[in-house]
Amino acid sequence: MTETRLECIAVALDTDDRDTYSDWCGLFGPRVGVLKVGPRVVLRWGRDAVREAAATGADVFLDMKFHDIPSTVAGAVGAAKELGVTYLTVHAGGGRRMLEAAAEEAGDEVRVLGITVLTHLDADDLRDLDLPGAAGDRVLSWAGSAKAAGCAGVVCSPLELATLRARLGPELLLVSPGIRFEAGPGAAVADDQRRVASPSAALRAGADLLVIGRPLTQAPDPETALAALAEACE
Repeated sequence: MTETRLECIAVALDTDDRDTYSDWCGLFGPRVGVLKVGPRVVLRWGRDAVREAAATGADVFLDMKFHDIPSTVAGAVGAAKELGVTYLTVHAGGGRRMLEAAAEEAGDEVRVLGITVLTHLDADDLRDLDLPGAAGDRVLSWAGSAKAAGCAGVVCSPLELATLRARLGPELLLVSPGIRFEAGPGAAVADDQRRVASPSAALRAGADLLVIGRPLTQAPDPETALAALAEACE
């Protein structure tokens, strides 16, 4: 059993079953630094589900990926503040004014994270979206915009971490999904994540917070998986 809270880990609580959600809150909440609650949960069980995650003592990461006109996003951030969440996401592709509106509304109460290029997108997907060029270049551009707009951090794949840390400095919070226990940099896995790395590789590259879902929630023995993560977080 994990003895200390793994502050560098955010567990993604993605499920359609209410009892499973509560079980996960009880299992992971006391053991990790952050519980990530996304649209799948919020649309089913609303604000009560967010409060349940917060009651475990973990910080809450509200991952709604707001992307709208600045006033609408600012209003959504204001509503999130009422729930006492620690982190929330907005799409960096929404532009500078939207990012500034989110950061201003968040103030010192919530850490706004700019979503850069989602981890399921590769070069072919970006061409289909008329966004040519390497994913890493676009991540760097959007992350720079998020930092300039006052966002506390950004969300990026593990493959961009080292570049962002080197180019944007130590203050910017780097949050990385696409974490797979057995993955090497650039490895393909049998799900919708494409740009992935192992926990230890992501932390060495500069990640502050690792977002992990299925490798923990679907693990045959979550306690053993958490113990393995404890070694990576040391």
